[in-house]
This record gives sequence, C-alpha cells and structure tokens, in this order.
Amino acid sequence: MIRKFMAYYRPHLGLFLLDMACAFMIAGIDLVFPRFTTLALDDYIPSGNMRGIVIIAAIMAFLFVLRAVFNYVVSYWGHVVGVRMEYNMRKDIFSHLQTLSFSYFDKVRTGKIMSRIVNDLREITELAHHGPEDVFISTVTLIGAFIILMQNDWRLTLVVFAYIPFMVWYGVRKRQKMAKAFRLVRKKIANVNAQLENSISGIRVAQSFTNEEFEKSKFDLGNQEFKESRQFAFKSMAEMTTGVDLMMNMLKVTVLAFGGYLTYSGEITVGAFVAYFLYVDLFLQPIRRLMQFAQQYEDGMSGFERFVEIMETKSSITDSPDAVELNGVRGDIRVEKVSFAYDGGENVLTDINLHIPAGKMVALVGPSGGGKTTLCHLIPRFYDVKSGRITVDGVDIRDVTIHSLRTHIGIVQQDVFLFAGTIRDNIAYGKGDATDEEIIEAAKRANIHDFIMSLENGYDSYVGERGVMLSGGQKQRISIARVFLKNPPLLILDEATSALDNETELKIQESLEALSKGRTTLVIAHRLSTIKNADEIVVITNNGIIERGSHDELLEKGGHYAGLYRAQFKGYIPDM
Repeated sequence: MIRKFMAYYRPHLGLFLLDMACAFMIAGIDLVFPRFTTLALDDYIPSGNMRGIVIIAAIMAFLFVLRAVFNYVVSYWGHVVGVRMEYNMRKDIFSHLQTLSFSYFDKVRTGKIMSRIVNDLREITELAHHGPEDVFISTVTLIGAFIILMQNDWRLTLVVFAYIPFMVWYGVRKRQKMAKAFRLVRKKIANVNAQLENSISGIRVAQSFTNEEFEKSKFDLGNQEFKESRQFAFKSMAEMTTGVDLMMNMLKVTVLAFGGYLTYSGEITVGAFVAYFLYVDLFLQPIRRLMQFAQQYEDGMSGFERFVEIMETKSSITDSPDAVELNGVRGDIRVEKVSFAYDGGENVLTDINLHIPAGKMVALVGPSGGGKTTLCHLIPRFYDVKSGRITVDGVDIRDVTIHSLRTHIGIVQQDVFLFAGTIRDNIAYGKGDATDEEIIEAAKRANIHDFIMSLENGYDSYVGERGVMLSGGQKQRISIARVFLKNPPLLILDEATSALDNETELKIQESLEALSKGRTTLVIAHRLSTIKNADEIVVITNNGIIERGSHDELLEKGGHYAGLYRAQFKGYIPDM
C-alpha cells in the first residue's frame, strides 16, 4: 500500500525534493538557535561583549529570514505537491470508473463512489504534503537534538530518553484504536453521501408523495451514525494526544528539577541549562509532529485504501489480447445459442437464436422480465454472454475492441439521460467534434429544431439537472438527434416511446422511422402499433423465443402476439 502511495510522488519528484531540502534547512536553523543562546548567556553577556551580542543577533535575524523563505516554500509548494497528487489520483480513479462494466454500477451506489472520489482523496492532500515532511523534519531534529544533548550532559539526556519507550508504547496502542475509528468514519460518510444523492435525485417523488419527513428521518439515521463514528474517532485522537502531552509535560518537570539541581551544584552553567531546556522543547516538537502525523496517516491512508480498492476492481468486460478494430460494418447481427444470467443467478436468457439481416428491423415483444432489454445490452457488450456468441458481420463481438464495437451502435432508451448543460452540449455528445451545422442538421432530422429555435437562448438553452426543464418528448427527440449525429450503422431502440402520450408518440415515431432507415435496427416495444412495419417481430418470454414472423403473419397465426395485440386494442383490430 505504501509503495503504491509513494508512486504518485514520482511525477513531482523535483518539487518534492525542494520541499524536503527546505524542511531540512528549517530543522537545521532550529537546532542552531539554542547554541547561540548558550554562547550569549555564558560568554558575551557576563563579559559585556556587546559586539559579540550584536553579531549573534544579526546572524540569527538573517537565519530567521532564511527560515521564513524556506517555510514559505514548504507551506505553499509542499501543499502544491499534495494537490497535484490528489489531482492525479482523482483523474486516475475517474478514468478507471469509465472502464468498469455495468455490473459494477449495478451493485455500488453512486453516492458511495462520489464519497471516495471527493472526500477520501481530499484528506490525501494533507498526508501527501505533511506526511514525508513531518517524518523527515522529526527524524533530523531528533537525531540532531540527541547528539547535542549528549554533548551538553549525558545524565539529563538519559532522563529525557527514559520517557521515549513509554510514549512510543502509548502512541502505538492508541494508534491502532484511531485506525479503526477513522476507517469507520470513512464508511459512514460514504453512507451519508449515498443517502443524500438518492434523496436529492428523488426530491420530486418525495414531495409528490408528501414524504419529506420520511426522507428527513432516513437521512438523519445515517447522519447520526456518522456523528457518532466521528465522535469516537476524535475521542481516540484525544486520548492519544492528551496522554502524550501529559508525558511531555512531566518530562519538562523532570528536566527542570534535575537540571536545576545540577546547576545549583555547579556541574553545569546557567547558559548550558537554559540551552538544554530549549533543546528539550525542540526535542519534543518532533514527537508532537509524529503524533499529528499518526492521525493524518490513519485518516489519509484509510481514504487511500478505499481509492486502491476501486482501482484494483477489474472490469468484467475487457478487450481480448488479440482484439481487432471493427471497421466497414454492414450490420448483419447473429445471436447464436446465447444464455445469460446476472451474477450467477438463474438464466434470464437460455439458448436464444436470432438473426437481424443488415439494414433490416427486428422487433422484440413480450412480458417484462423476458430478457428483451438484457439481449439489447449484450450486443454492445455492456454484459458478456454466459454461453453462445453474438456476431456482427460474422465476427464474434468478443474478438473486436469494445470501443470500435460501441462506436458503430446507437441506442435510444425509454429513460433518456441528459447531462446538465445546454441543448447544444447534449446533442453534440453524439459526436465530440461536431460543427454547429451538423448539430442543427441532426436536430432537424429529429424534428426538434423548430422547438429549440422558439426558446430564448436557442441551442444554448440550459436543460436542467437530467433535463428536468424539458418535457419527455423533447428530451427523447434530443436523444434521437444525438444518435443522428453519431450516425451508426446499428441501432437499438429500447421502448423509446412507451412513456409518451399518443400525440407525442406519433411525432417521435416519425423521427425514429427516419433514424432507422438504412440501418440494422433492433426494437423493443410495448406499444405494438409502433412495430407493425418491422421486417420481423420476435415474441420472447421467460421460456425463450416462442413466436416470430411479420405483423400480419403473427396475427393470422392467432398465437401469443395476436392475443397481446387484441388485448392492447381491447378486441378491435384496425384495418391494416
């Protein structure tokens, strides 16, 4: 774990070494000050050597100015190292999240992921800056102070170091308790963030059901647990710092008493005793730093462990070592004896065989839970088949790169997701380098251009969080424009009109028919009137594919599809 953490220093090694060099100089200047104090008290002041006192004062003033410069570098550039490391980690974890498969996000709540990206990594900045610096300065100061203390008086030095084993024992014991406490805090704040994200996303539902008080109680439960875990963490930290501070103060009392006796008996000078006392205080500073470092280390590393946990999560969907680019796609799709189950559960699909000829439209109908959407998710490899295979133009989709496969597939879903931003941004999402002319043309083909131009800000109109400032039909047409802009040879329409009113559905249907023209299209529909012109209709249930044929053929057969159609139109079959 430490090795992985240290690897993030490598790109900033020059700045890090500058920080350590300045920290070393600060420790050196701190060690010099008591020496000058001894010289002034024992030699220059008793002898009335004002010239020597002025020289000492001038040297110390110069050294303290240098110390201020070094301290500025440590305080500013040292933190910059931490900030840049945090930036790199956040960039890495976000990039890694983009590679994870749907199955990961099916199981992990968004709020918890956000907590790891934001809260956990924020603490790493302080650890990255203060951690090595505190350990380095403390080590230099302890070694320097010990050497000088031994030179001054070995008896007082032994008294000082007699306290160290007790401090170390106490610190290690309490550190273990702190580690447990801060890991618990991390888990609890992640729960709070997850509940917060869930409640804010569902605020309209909560208010429509007048469940504000219920949401408050749910949030307060997690918030209460976080408060209690935080209190326990600070209790552990207080026990550690209080105990160590007590031992440090008792050490000062011991040095004062024993050193005072040695001074009284004439074995050491007053200047030497004052300098010794200053060195003892200097000696205790790194111990305080190390105690503070212990808290920062546990806080930062508990966050880094959670960061590494995500970084080590492997996607279940990856490119094979010899994967090739999928180019020149005609659009012939074959599903051959495909079976699939989510996370080792019961099969959702079993031995499914389906052929969608290039440029043709095949529609999937059937009850919810029959596997229609699952099948549509297998074609772009959002999930991998359990057995069997899916081919595009005769090539197994597992033998081509995921990026090239998905580049050739356009998806329009029932639940349209628009990013917070402008209409222009959301349409342009279909093609990153699209020109304004291409965006406008895509909007026209999706029958949304006239509406956009009626808005005050036109294509620069803000759509709101998840597109809440637009109607369902408007959002759907923007998503269709996005696919027009992408211009893929393969198209998947997953109940793209089922949530719309009849009038809006007719308008959207026109856009979808234009979008489907000349493309291999797989359609999922509950409204059977929208798919009667499909080249083939496939009825899929929990028992697999039970019927297939054209609209007229299936009605004439009088089977499951005919029953669904008559039920949907209440026994009336319109003139075809």
